[in-house]
Amino acid sequence: MDSLHNALIASSPRFKPPPTPLASVLVHGSVLALWLLLFAASFRLGGVLAWGVGIAYIAYDTALLLFVAWQARRLLRPALPLPEGRRASLGVIVAAHNEVAALPLTLDALLRQTDPPDCIVIADDGSSDGSAELLTQRYGLPLPALGQLSASAAGSRHSSLRWLRLPHGGKARALNAAALQMDTEIVLTVDGDTLLDERAIAAFRQAFAAEPELAAATGVLTPVCRAAPGARFLQWFQTYEYIRNFLSRYAWMRLDSLLLISGAFAGFRREALLAVGGFDPACLVEDYELIHRLRRHAEAHGRHWRFRVLGAAQAHTDAPATIAAFLRQRRRWFGGFLQTQYWYRDMVGDRRYGWLGALMLPVKAVDTLQPLYGLTAFFLLLGYALGGRIGVFAPVAGLIGAKIAVDLAYHLFSVELYRRWVGDGHQASFGGALLAAVAEPFTFQLLRHSGAAWGWWAFLAGRSGWGKHSRQGVLAFGETR
Repeated sequence: MDSLHNALIASSPRFKPPPTPLASVLVHGSVLALWLLLFAASFRLGGVLAWGVGIAYIAYDTALLLFVAWQARRLLRPALPLPEGRRASLGVIVAAHNEVAALPLTLDALLRQTDPPDCIVIADDGSSDGSAELLTQRYGLPLPALGQLSASAAGSRHSSLRWLRLPHGGKARALNAAALQMDTEIVLTVDGDTLLDERAIAAFRQAFAAEPELAAATGVLTPVCRAAPGARFLQWFQTYEYIRNFLSRYAWMRLDSLLLISGAFAGFRREALLAVGGFDPACLVEDYELIHRLRRHAEAHGRHWRFRVLGAAQAHTDAPATIAAFLRQRRRWFGGFLQTQYWYRDMVGDRRYGWLGALMLPVKAVDTLQPLYGLTAFFLLLGYALGGRIGVFAPVAGLIGAKIAVDLAYHLFSVELYRRWVGDGHQASFGGALLAAVAEPFTFQLLRHSGAAWGWWAFLAGRSGWGKHSRQGVLAFGETR
Protein backbone atom coordinates (compact mmCIF):
# COMPACT_ATOMS: atom_id res chain seq x y z
CA MET A 1 0.00 0.00 0.00
CA ASP A 2 2.96 2.35 0.55
CA SER A 3 3.85 2.27 -3.15
CA LEU A 4 0.25 3.02 -4.08
CA HIS A 5 0.11 5.94 -1.65
CA ASN A 6 3.36 7.32 -3.05
CA ALA A 7 1.93 7.13 -6.56
CA LEU A 8 -1.17 8.99 -5.34
CA ILE A 9 0.96 11.74 -3.80
CA ALA A 10 2.91 12.10 -7.05
CA SER A 11 -0.23 12.20 -9.23
CA SER A 12 -2.76 14.21 -7.23
CA PRO A 13 -2.76 18.02 -6.91
CA ARG A 14 -4.40 17.55 -3.51
CA PHE A 15 -0.95 17.18 -1.95
CA LYS A 16 0.91 19.85 -3.92
CA PRO A 17 -1.67 22.32 -5.23
CA PRO A 18 -0.41 24.05 -8.38
CA PRO A 19 -0.93 27.79 -8.90
CA THR A 20 -4.40 28.72 -10.11
CA PRO A 21 -4.04 30.03 -13.68
CA LEU A 22 -5.71 33.25 -14.83
CA ALA A 23 -8.00 31.34 -17.22
CA SER A 24 -9.48 29.35 -14.33
CA VAL A 25 -9.99 32.48 -12.21
CA LEU A 26 -11.72 34.25 -15.11
CA VAL A 27 -14.02 31.33 -15.92
CA HIS A 28 -15.13 30.69 -12.34
CA GLY A 29 -15.27 34.38 -11.48
CA SER A 30 -17.34 35.25 -14.55
CA VAL A 31 -20.02 32.71 -13.61
CA LEU A 32 -20.41 34.28 -10.15
CA ALA A 33 -20.18 37.86 -11.45
CA LEU A 34 -22.90 37.19 -14.03
CA TRP A 35 -25.23 35.83 -11.34
CA LEU A 36 -24.64 38.87 -9.13
CA LEU A 37 -25.30 41.20 -12.05
CA LEU A 38 -28.47 39.42 -13.17
CA PHE A 39 -29.79 39.09 -9.63
CA ALA A 40 -29.30 42.80 -9.00
CA ALA A 41 -30.96 43.63 -12.33
CA SER A 42 -34.04 41.63 -11.36
CA PHE A 43 -34.97 44.42 -8.90
CA ARG A 44 -34.38 47.24 -11.39
CA LEU A 45 -35.64 46.00 -14.75
CA GLY A 46 -39.13 45.25 -15.97
CA GLY A 47 -40.64 42.78 -18.42
CA VAL A 48 -38.91 39.53 -19.27
CA LEU A 49 -35.48 41.09 -18.65
CA ALA A 50 -36.27 41.21 -14.93
CA TRP A 51 -35.93 37.43 -15.02
CA GLY A 52 -32.42 37.55 -16.47
CA VAL A 53 -31.20 34.83 -14.10
CA GLY A 54 -33.84 32.48 -15.50
CA ILE A 55 -33.03 33.45 -19.10
CA ALA A 56 -29.36 32.63 -18.51
CA TYR A 57 -30.31 29.34 -16.87
CA ILE A 58 -32.61 28.35 -19.76
CA ALA A 59 -30.10 29.41 -22.42
CA TYR A 60 -27.31 27.38 -20.82
CA ASP A 61 -29.45 24.27 -20.38
CA THR A 62 -30.77 24.50 -23.95
CA ALA A 63 -27.27 24.89 -25.36
CA LEU A 64 -26.18 21.71 -23.56
CA LEU A 65 -29.23 19.81 -24.87
CA LEU A 66 -28.45 20.86 -28.43
CA PHE A 67 -24.80 19.89 -28.01
CA VAL A 68 -25.71 16.42 -26.73
CA ALA A 69 -28.34 15.90 -29.42
CA TRP A 70 -25.86 16.85 -32.14
CA GLN A 71 -23.07 14.63 -30.86
CA ALA A 72 -25.36 11.68 -30.02
CA ARG A 73 -27.13 11.72 -33.39
CA ARG A 74 -24.52 9.20 -34.53
CA LEU A 75 -26.33 6.61 -32.44
CA LEU A 76 -29.06 6.59 -35.11
CA ARG A 77 -26.61 4.73 -37.35
CA PRO A 78 -25.92 1.03 -36.84
CA ALA A 79 -22.89 0.51 -34.61
CA LEU A 80 -19.79 -0.84 -36.31
CA PRO A 81 -18.40 -4.08 -34.86
CA LEU A 82 -15.32 -3.68 -32.70
CA PRO A 83 -12.08 -5.05 -34.14
CA GLU A 84 -10.84 -8.30 -32.67
CA GLY A 85 -8.03 -8.02 -30.18
CA ARG A 86 -6.01 -10.18 -27.84
CA ARG A 87 -8.22 -11.54 -25.09
CA ALA A 88 -7.38 -9.69 -21.89
CA SER A 89 -7.62 -11.21 -18.44
CA LEU A 90 -10.34 -9.55 -16.37
CA GLY A 91 -11.15 -9.56 -12.67
CA VAL A 92 -14.00 -8.01 -10.69
CA ILE A 93 -13.84 -6.28 -7.32
CA VAL A 94 -17.03 -6.14 -5.28
CA ALA A 95 -16.46 -3.68 -2.43
CA ALA A 96 -18.95 -4.53 0.30
CA HIS A 97 -19.63 -3.19 3.78
CA ASN A 98 -22.59 -4.83 5.53
CA GLU A 99 -24.17 -5.94 2.25
CA VAL A 100 -25.31 -9.39 3.37
CA ALA A 101 -28.77 -8.96 1.81
CA ALA A 102 -27.72 -7.66 -1.61
CA LEU A 103 -24.37 -9.45 -1.98
CA PRO A 104 -25.81 -12.83 -3.11
CA LEU A 105 -27.73 -11.10 -5.92
CA THR A 106 -24.63 -9.20 -7.04
CA LEU A 107 -22.47 -12.33 -7.00
CA ASP A 108 -25.08 -14.48 -8.73
CA ALA A 109 -25.32 -11.90 -11.53
CA LEU A 110 -21.53 -12.07 -11.95
CA LEU A 111 -21.50 -15.85 -11.93
CA ARG A 112 -24.20 -15.97 -14.65
CA GLN A 113 -22.16 -13.99 -17.16
CA THR A 114 -21.90 -15.33 -20.72
CA ASP A 115 -18.18 -14.50 -20.54
CA PRO A 116 -17.32 -15.07 -16.86
CA PRO A 117 -14.58 -13.01 -15.22
CA ASP A 118 -11.30 -14.75 -14.43
CA CYS A 119 -11.69 -13.90 -10.77
CA ILE A 120 -14.13 -12.15 -8.44
CA VAL A 121 -12.70 -10.58 -5.30
CA ILE A 122 -15.13 -9.66 -2.54
CA ALA A 123 -13.41 -6.77 -0.76
CA ASP A 124 -15.12 -7.13 2.62
CA ASP A 125 -14.69 -3.74 4.26
CA GLY A 126 -15.07 -4.75 7.89
CA SER A 127 -18.61 -6.10 7.61
CA SER A 128 -20.36 -7.02 10.86
CA ASP A 129 -23.78 -8.09 9.54
CA GLY A 130 -23.33 -11.79 8.84
CA SER A 131 -21.43 -11.42 5.56
CA ALA A 132 -18.75 -13.78 6.87
CA GLU A 133 -21.31 -16.52 7.51
CA LEU A 134 -22.76 -15.97 4.05
CA LEU A 135 -19.40 -16.34 2.33
CA THR A 136 -18.35 -19.39 4.31
CA GLN A 137 -21.66 -21.26 4.29
CA ARG A 138 -23.28 -20.37 0.98
CA TYR A 139 -20.17 -20.00 -1.15
CA GLY A 140 -17.83 -22.29 0.79
CA LEU A 141 -15.00 -19.77 1.05
CA PRO A 142 -12.43 -20.37 3.80
CA LEU A 143 -12.14 -17.59 6.37
CA PRO A 144 -8.96 -15.60 5.55
CA ALA A 145 -6.81 -13.75 8.05
CA LEU A 146 -7.46 -10.03 8.31
CA GLY A 147 -5.85 -8.31 5.34
CA GLN A 148 -5.39 -11.57 3.43
CA LEU A 149 -7.00 -13.02 0.32
CA SER A 150 -8.70 -16.37 0.71
CA ALA A 151 -7.93 -19.41 -1.37
CA SER A 152 -10.67 -20.69 -3.67
CA ALA A 153 -13.21 -23.02 -2.12
CA ALA A 154 -12.04 -26.58 -2.49
CA GLY A 155 -14.28 -28.47 -4.92
CA SER A 156 -16.60 -25.48 -5.34
CA ARG A 157 -18.15 -24.66 -8.69
CA HIS A 158 -17.39 -21.02 -7.86
CA SER A 159 -13.63 -21.40 -8.21
CA SER A 160 -13.25 -17.78 -9.38
CA LEU A 161 -14.46 -16.38 -6.04
CA ARG A 162 -12.00 -14.92 -3.54
CA TRP A 163 -12.59 -13.17 -0.22
CA LEU A 164 -10.40 -10.27 0.89
CA ARG A 165 -11.15 -9.60 4.54
CA LEU A 166 -10.25 -6.07 5.62
CA PRO A 167 -10.64 -3.79 8.63
CA HIS A 168 -13.23 -1.09 7.98
CA GLY A 169 -11.53 1.75 6.13
CA GLY A 170 -13.98 2.87 3.46
CA LYS A 171 -14.74 1.91 -0.11
CA ALA A 172 -11.68 3.51 -1.73
CA ARG A 173 -9.23 1.71 0.56
CA ALA A 174 -11.04 -1.59 0.03
CA LEU A 175 -10.85 -1.20 -3.77
CA ASN A 176 -7.15 -0.31 -3.59
CA ALA A 177 -6.33 -3.29 -1.39
CA ALA A 178 -8.12 -5.63 -3.78
CA ALA A 179 -6.50 -4.13 -6.89
CA LEU A 180 -3.07 -4.72 -5.38
CA GLN A 181 -3.93 -8.39 -4.73
CA MET A 182 -5.12 -9.05 -8.29
CA ASP A 183 -3.02 -9.85 -11.34
CA THR A 184 -5.54 -9.42 -14.16
CA GLU A 185 -4.98 -6.82 -16.88
CA ILE A 186 -8.46 -5.37 -16.49
CA VAL A 187 -10.15 -4.62 -13.17
CA LEU A 188 -13.88 -4.03 -12.91
CA THR A 189 -15.37 -2.35 -9.85
CA VAL A 190 -18.97 -3.31 -9.05
CA ASP A 191 -20.94 -1.95 -6.11
CA GLY A 192 -22.67 -4.39 -3.81
CA ASP A 193 -26.04 -3.02 -4.95
CA THR A 194 -25.44 -3.30 -8.70
CA LEU A 195 -26.68 -6.23 -10.79
CA LEU A 196 -24.94 -6.79 -14.12
CA ASP A 197 -26.79 -7.99 -17.18
CA GLU A 198 -25.52 -11.30 -18.52
CA ARG A 199 -23.45 -9.84 -21.38
CA ALA A 200 -21.87 -6.98 -19.44
CA ILE A 201 -18.48 -8.61 -18.78
CA ALA A 202 -18.21 -9.71 -22.41
CA ALA A 203 -18.78 -6.12 -23.55
CA PHE A 204 -16.05 -4.81 -21.25
CA ARG A 205 -13.56 -7.49 -22.25
CA GLN A 206 -14.20 -6.88 -25.93
CA ALA A 207 -13.84 -3.10 -25.60
CA PHE A 208 -10.51 -3.31 -23.76
CA ALA A 209 -9.20 -5.93 -26.18
CA ALA A 210 -10.14 -3.82 -29.21
CA GLU A 211 -8.47 -0.64 -27.90
CA PRO A 212 -5.10 -1.13 -26.19
CA GLU A 213 -5.04 2.51 -25.06
CA LEU A 214 -8.40 2.29 -23.32
CA ALA A 215 -7.66 3.20 -19.69
CA ALA A 216 -11.16 3.28 -18.23
CA ALA A 217 -14.74 2.60 -19.28
CA THR A 218 -18.16 2.67 -17.73
CA GLY A 219 -21.30 0.74 -18.50
CA VAL A 220 -24.86 2.07 -18.67
CA LEU A 221 -26.86 1.98 -15.43
CA THR A 222 -30.62 1.83 -14.88
CA PRO A 223 -31.91 2.93 -11.44
CA VAL A 224 -34.34 0.83 -9.40
CA CYS A 225 -36.14 1.95 -6.24
CA ARG A 226 -37.74 -0.04 -3.43
CA ALA A 227 -41.48 -0.03 -2.96
CA ALA A 228 -42.30 3.02 -0.86
CA PRO A 229 -44.74 5.95 -0.97
CA GLY A 230 -43.58 8.20 -3.76
CA ALA A 231 -40.83 5.78 -4.83
CA ARG A 232 -42.39 5.15 -8.24
CA PHE A 233 -42.23 8.84 -9.02
CA LEU A 234 -38.60 9.09 -7.91
CA GLN A 235 -37.68 6.04 -9.99
CA TRP A 236 -39.55 7.49 -12.96
CA PHE A 237 -37.72 10.82 -12.81
CA GLN A 238 -34.36 9.18 -12.12
CA THR A 239 -34.81 6.82 -15.07
CA TYR A 240 -35.08 9.68 -17.54
CA GLU A 241 -32.33 11.57 -15.73
CA TYR A 242 -30.01 8.58 -16.15
CA ILE A 243 -30.92 8.33 -19.85
CA ARG A 244 -29.99 11.96 -20.42
CA ASN A 245 -26.86 11.70 -18.30
CA PHE A 246 -25.49 8.67 -20.13
CA LEU A 247 -26.24 10.23 -23.51
CA SER A 248 -24.37 13.30 -22.27
CA ARG A 249 -21.40 11.11 -21.38
CA TYR A 250 -21.51 9.63 -24.87
CA ALA A 251 -21.53 13.15 -26.36
CA TRP A 252 -18.51 14.26 -24.35
CA MET A 253 -16.77 10.99 -25.18
CA ARG A 254 -17.03 11.98 -28.84
CA LEU A 255 -14.79 14.97 -28.00
CA ASP A 256 -12.44 12.85 -25.87
CA SER A 257 -13.69 14.74 -22.81
CA LEU A 258 -15.46 12.07 -20.77
CA LEU A 259 -14.84 12.65 -17.07
CA LEU A 260 -17.39 10.55 -15.20
CA ILE A 261 -16.74 6.81 -15.08
CA SER A 262 -19.30 5.44 -12.60
CA GLY A 263 -17.45 3.43 -9.98
CA ALA A 264 -20.60 1.39 -9.38
CA PHE A 265 -19.93 -0.30 -12.73
CA ALA A 266 -16.52 0.58 -14.18
CA GLY A 267 -13.54 -1.04 -15.81
CA PHE A 268 -9.92 0.07 -15.53
CA ARG A 269 -6.68 -1.06 -17.06
CA ARG A 270 -4.91 -2.16 -13.90
CA GLU A 271 -1.55 -0.77 -14.98
CA ALA A 272 -3.04 2.72 -15.37
CA LEU A 273 -5.02 2.47 -12.13
CA LEU A 274 -1.94 1.61 -10.07
CA ALA A 275 0.27 4.15 -11.87
CA VAL A 276 -1.79 7.04 -10.47
CA GLY A 277 -2.24 5.61 -6.98
CA GLY A 278 -5.68 4.01 -7.22
CA PHE A 279 -8.74 5.57 -5.59
CA ASP A 280 -8.35 8.55 -3.26
CA PRO A 281 -9.96 7.85 0.16
CA ALA A 282 -10.16 11.59 0.88
CA CYS A 283 -12.58 12.30 -1.97
CA LEU A 284 -16.38 12.08 -1.65
CA VAL A 285 -16.64 10.88 -5.28
CA GLU A 286 -13.50 8.80 -5.74
CA ASP A 287 -14.53 7.55 -9.19
CA TYR A 288 -14.97 11.06 -10.64
CA GLU A 289 -11.71 12.33 -9.14
CA LEU A 290 -9.78 9.32 -10.43
CA ILE A 291 -10.51 10.17 -14.07
CA HIS A 292 -9.15 13.69 -13.59
CA ARG A 293 -5.98 12.16 -12.17
CA LEU A 294 -5.68 9.65 -15.00
CA ARG A 295 -6.01 12.43 -17.56
CA ARG A 296 -3.47 14.62 -15.77
CA HIS A 297 -1.03 11.69 -15.62
CA ALA A 298 -1.57 10.88 -19.31
CA GLU A 299 -0.85 14.46 -20.37
CA ALA A 300 2.24 14.70 -18.15
CA HIS A 301 3.71 11.40 -19.39
CA GLY A 302 2.69 11.52 -23.04
CA ARG A 303 0.20 8.66 -22.79
CA HIS A 304 -2.72 8.52 -25.22
CA TRP A 305 -5.21 6.97 -22.84
CA ARG A 306 -8.84 6.78 -23.87
CA PHE A 307 -12.07 6.72 -21.85
CA ARG A 308 -15.36 5.19 -22.99
CA VAL A 309 -19.01 4.65 -22.07
CA LEU A 310 -20.19 1.27 -23.36
CA GLY A 311 -23.81 0.97 -24.42
CA ALA A 312 -23.48 -2.81 -24.72
CA ALA A 313 -22.56 -3.14 -21.02
CA GLN A 314 -25.63 -2.65 -18.85
CA ALA A 315 -26.62 -3.06 -15.22
CA HIS A 316 -29.29 -2.11 -12.69
CA THR A 317 -28.34 -0.23 -9.56
CA ASP A 318 -30.14 0.75 -6.37
CA ALA A 319 -31.46 4.32 -6.30
CA PRO A 320 -32.91 6.50 -3.51
CA ALA A 321 -36.60 5.83 -2.92
CA THR A 322 -37.34 8.70 -0.53
CA ILE A 323 -36.77 12.43 -0.80
CA ALA A 324 -34.48 12.40 2.25
CA ALA A 325 -32.30 9.64 0.78
CA PHE A 326 -32.22 11.39 -2.59
CA LEU A 327 -31.11 14.68 -1.05
CA ARG A 328 -28.35 12.93 0.92
CA GLN A 329 -27.10 11.23 -2.23
CA ARG A 330 -27.05 14.48 -4.20
CA ARG A 331 -25.37 16.30 -1.30
CA ARG A 332 -22.49 13.82 -1.46
CA TRP A 333 -22.32 13.79 -5.25
CA PHE A 334 -22.27 17.56 -5.58
CA GLY A 335 -19.98 18.08 -2.61
CA GLY A 336 -17.52 15.63 -4.16
CA PHE A 337 -17.88 17.34 -7.54
CA LEU A 338 -16.95 20.70 -5.96
CA GLN A 339 -14.07 19.06 -4.13
CA THR A 340 -12.68 17.67 -7.39
CA GLN A 341 -13.29 20.88 -9.31
CA TYR A 342 -11.31 22.77 -6.68
CA TRP A 343 -8.39 20.33 -6.65
CA TYR A 344 -8.11 20.32 -10.45
CA ARG A 345 -8.93 23.99 -11.05
CA ASP A 346 -5.65 24.50 -12.92
CA MET A 347 -6.90 22.27 -15.76
CA VAL A 348 -9.82 24.65 -16.51
CA GLY A 349 -9.07 26.44 -19.78
CA ASP A 350 -5.79 24.56 -20.31
CA ARG A 351 -5.65 23.72 -24.03
CA ARG A 352 -3.04 21.03 -23.47
CA TYR A 353 -6.00 18.82 -22.54
CA GLY A 354 -7.78 19.50 -25.83
CA TRP A 355 -11.56 19.88 -25.67
CA LEU A 356 -11.46 18.68 -22.07
CA GLY A 357 -9.60 21.79 -20.93
CA ALA A 358 -11.06 24.21 -23.49
CA LEU A 359 -14.74 23.26 -23.16
CA MET A 360 -15.66 20.44 -20.78
CA LEU A 361 -14.02 21.82 -17.64
CA PRO A 362 -15.30 25.39 -18.26
CA VAL A 363 -18.78 23.85 -18.55
CA LYS A 364 -18.16 22.17 -15.21
CA ALA A 365 -17.18 25.55 -13.79
CA VAL A 366 -20.62 26.83 -14.81
CA ASP A 367 -22.19 23.74 -13.24
CA THR A 368 -20.74 24.66 -9.85
CA LEU A 369 -23.25 27.54 -9.66
CA GLN A 370 -26.05 26.09 -11.78
CA PRO A 371 -28.10 25.23 -8.65
CA LEU A 372 -27.82 28.87 -7.54
CA TYR A 373 -29.11 30.05 -10.92
CA GLY A 374 -31.92 27.47 -10.95
CA LEU A 375 -33.17 28.12 -7.42
CA THR A 376 -32.91 31.90 -7.82
CA ALA A 377 -34.89 31.74 -11.06
CA PHE A 378 -37.63 29.68 -9.40
CA PHE A 379 -38.03 31.90 -6.34
CA LEU A 380 -37.97 35.09 -8.42
CA LEU A 381 -40.71 33.64 -10.62
CA LEU A 382 -42.71 32.67 -7.53
CA GLY A 383 -42.28 36.18 -6.17
CA TYR A 384 -43.51 37.75 -9.43
CA ALA A 385 -46.57 35.49 -9.41
CA LEU A 386 -47.47 36.14 -5.76
CA GLY A 387 -46.77 39.85 -6.12
CA GLY A 388 -49.08 40.18 -9.09
CA ARG A 389 -46.37 41.46 -11.43
CA ILE A 390 -48.19 40.35 -14.58
CA GLY A 391 -45.93 42.47 -16.78
CA VAL A 392 -43.05 40.24 -15.78
CA PHE A 393 -44.82 36.96 -15.15
CA ALA A 394 -46.71 36.76 -18.47
CA PRO A 395 -43.70 37.00 -20.84
CA VAL A 396 -41.66 34.75 -18.55
CA ALA A 397 -44.44 32.15 -18.64
CA GLY A 398 -44.28 32.24 -22.43
CA LEU A 399 -40.53 31.73 -22.34
CA ILE A 400 -40.93 28.78 -19.98
CA GLY A 401 -43.55 27.30 -22.29
CA ALA A 402 -41.12 27.52 -25.21
CA LYS A 403 -38.44 25.85 -23.10
CA ILE A 404 -40.80 23.01 -22.18
CA ALA A 405 -41.51 22.49 -25.89
CA VAL A 406 -37.78 22.18 -26.55
CA ASP A 407 -37.47 19.74 -23.65
CA LEU A 408 -40.36 17.68 -25.01
CA ALA A 409 -38.65 17.30 -28.36
CA TYR A 410 -35.34 16.46 -26.73
CA HIS A 411 -36.85 13.89 -24.35
CA LEU A 412 -38.48 12.05 -27.26
CA PHE A 413 -35.27 12.15 -29.27
CA SER A 414 -33.21 10.98 -26.28
CA VAL A 415 -35.44 7.94 -25.70
CA GLU A 416 -35.04 6.90 -29.33
CA LEU A 417 -31.27 7.39 -29.21
CA TYR A 418 -31.01 5.48 -25.95
CA ARG A 419 -33.05 2.54 -27.20
CA ARG A 420 -30.86 2.17 -30.26
CA TRP A 421 -27.71 2.54 -28.23
CA VAL A 422 -28.46 -0.14 -25.65
CA GLY A 423 -30.28 -2.35 -28.14
CA ASP A 424 -33.54 -2.50 -26.23
CA GLY A 425 -36.67 -1.09 -27.82
CA HIS A 426 -38.60 -1.36 -24.55
CA GLN A 427 -36.32 0.85 -22.46
CA ALA A 428 -38.32 3.84 -21.16
CA SER A 429 -41.43 5.13 -22.94
CA PHE A 430 -42.23 8.11 -25.08
CA GLY A 431 -45.29 8.91 -23.01
CA GLY A 432 -43.27 8.90 -19.82
CA ALA A 433 -40.66 11.13 -21.45
CA LEU A 434 -43.33 13.66 -22.37
CA LEU A 435 -44.73 13.75 -18.85
CA ALA A 436 -41.26 14.05 -17.34
CA ALA A 437 -40.44 17.01 -19.59
CA VAL A 438 -43.54 18.88 -18.39
CA ALA A 439 -43.35 18.01 -14.68
CA GLU A 440 -39.62 17.96 -14.04
CA PRO A 441 -38.85 21.74 -14.04
CA PHE A 442 -41.20 22.33 -11.11
CA THR A 443 -40.52 19.16 -9.11
CA PHE A 444 -37.52 16.91 -9.65
CA GLN A 445 -35.28 19.69 -10.90
CA LEU A 446 -35.87 21.65 -7.70
CA LEU A 447 -35.00 18.56 -5.66
CA ARG A 448 -31.73 18.15 -7.56
CA HIS A 449 -30.81 21.78 -7.03
CA SER A 450 -31.70 21.57 -3.34
CA GLY A 451 -29.45 18.53 -2.92
CA ALA A 452 -26.67 20.37 -4.75
CA ALA A 453 -27.09 23.41 -2.50
CA TRP A 454 -26.66 21.06 0.46
CA GLY A 455 -23.57 19.75 -1.30
CA TRP A 456 -22.13 23.28 -1.26
CA TRP A 457 -22.57 23.29 2.52
CA ALA A 458 -20.90 19.87 2.79
CA PHE A 459 -17.98 21.09 0.69
CA LEU A 460 -17.47 24.33 2.58
CA ALA A 461 -17.88 22.59 5.94
CA GLY A 462 -15.43 19.85 4.99
CA ARG A 463 -17.95 17.02 5.46
CA SER A 464 -16.64 13.65 4.21
CA GLY A 465 -19.15 11.05 5.41
CA TRP A 466 -21.04 8.75 3.07
CA GLY A 467 -24.10 8.08 5.20
CA LYS A 468 -26.20 4.94 5.16
CA HIS A 469 -28.18 3.74 2.17
CA SER A 470 -30.89 1.10 1.90
CA ARG A 471 -30.64 -1.60 -0.79
CA GLN A 472 -34.32 -2.50 -0.92
CA GLY A 473 -34.75 -1.47 -4.55
CA VAL A 474 -32.13 -3.81 -5.95
CA LEU A 475 -33.37 -6.59 -3.65
CA ALA A 476 -36.88 -6.33 -5.05
CA PHE A 477 -35.58 -6.15 -8.62
CA GLY A 478 -33.27 -9.15 -8.08
CA GLU A 479 -36.16 -11.28 -6.94
CA THR A 480 -37.97 -10.70 -10.25
CA ARG A 481 -35.04 -11.68 -12.50
